[in-house]
Amino acid sequence: GDMEDIGGAAPTRRVKGSGSAASGKARGGPPEMLSAVQRASLTKQGYKVIGSHSGVKLCRWTKAMLRGRGGCYKHTFYGIESHRCMEATPSLACANKCVFCWRHHTNPVGRSWKWAMDGPTDIVEQAVAMHQKMVKEYAGAPGVTPQRAAEGMAIRHCALSLVGEPIMYPEINALVGELHARRISSFLVTNAQFPDRIQQLRPVTQLYVSVDAATPEALKAVDRPLFADYWERFTSCLTALRDKKQRTVYRLTLVKGMNMDEVAQYAALVDLGRPDFIEIKGVTFCGESPASGLSMDNNVPYHYEVVNFSKALCDARNGEYALACEHAHSCSVLLARPDRFLVDGRWHTWIDYEKFQELQASGKPFTSTDYSAPTPDWAVFGAPEGGFDPAETRWRRIKGIGKGPEDAPHIAATAAAITAVQHGKVPASAMASA
Repeated sequence: GDMEDIGGAAPTRRVKGSGSAASGKARGGPPEMLSAVQRASLTKQGYKVIGSHSGVKLCRWTKAMLRGRGGCYKHTFYGIESHRCMEATPSLACANKCVFCWRHHTNPVGRSWKWAMDGPTDIVEQAVAMHQKMVKEYAGAPGVTPQRAAEGMAIRHCALSLVGEPIMYPEINALVGELHARRISSFLVTNAQFPDRIQQLRPVTQLYVSVDAATPEALKAVDRPLFADYWERFTSCLTALRDKKQRTVYRLTLVKGMNMDEVAQYAALVDLGRPDFIEIKGVTFCGESPASGLSMDNNVPYHYEVVNFSKALCDARNGEYALACEHAHSCSVLLARPDRFLVDGRWHTWIDYEKFQELQASGKPFTSTDYSAPTPDWAVFGAPEGGFDPAETRWRRIKGIGKGPEDAPHIAATAAAITAVQHGKVPASAMASA
């Protein structure tokens, strides 16, 4: 078996100030989730570990928007302020070992909650404090203005998608309630292996289900789930999404050579959950790892390939979904339902966050369209900005070219060539030879 599954049976190296997986058993209670080695590994990667099973980390897009260099795809698609977003998780453990996992499988795995548990209030309080500390430390970076730094300290959004499976945490409803009590919106991502937890979940601002493949064989190859009945759990999670009245999303991560040839099967899965939105994103390459086997050349699609897949999926659904937004920098496209979010010819994929907080606090039933807001022109699919907010400053890193005035034409030409390749206007080989 994997080392993660052995728990406290193997000897562990002690790290000052941290517990081990066996420490809980020594006290007569359940073990802590993280071994000393796992805690040290996650800390080395930049994660701030909270208690015994939670974590928070400063997202690269939070840093970018603090410096005025643009926001993430959620800013483009849904209007979040990336510099005011906290990325966190109440469960560092997961029930999958996905080939594209950003953490290279340094976090624990499990089929059920079997560890000592920290309270939701403590987790949220510590996550907020740690996030604010990281923002304060980053405030001295070049380009961070006092205004952006002050705004970053006032957290408005929480992406419960950092690592692991947040919905595994037994007190997930209470934790979401703690966020909402602080008027922090909730973007919760689940890997579609716990249908009962989805059914029990109270309203969140937006609920994502990862749809990483369209057939049992492909899902096993891509997600590498621990459950033997993974496909039944997966389809049950999608079906459970149908009963949710708030915003729901299928999130597809495309990996060339693994899950991009099954458009018809993906289209059939839409019938199960009938989500408000479908996010389609090219896999992010996080470096070579024996645990994944992915490579930049063979498995990472260009933006135009993601767009072509998105168009094919819309066609397969006979117009039920349409291309609403794109964030070319992230190779991401958003499909939305025109019957709900295209109002008088204008997309309404953005969120009125204050309205959501009022609705969820009222205790009365409400739906996804009750807190939608107009999408700006620059964020709409096909706009010349490609989903980049014109109020921000575009920053490009181009190796081998300086930043002096004499290099400006070269930078512009190279940037234009990159954009042309991303959109499929010229083949990559042509730019490489040039």
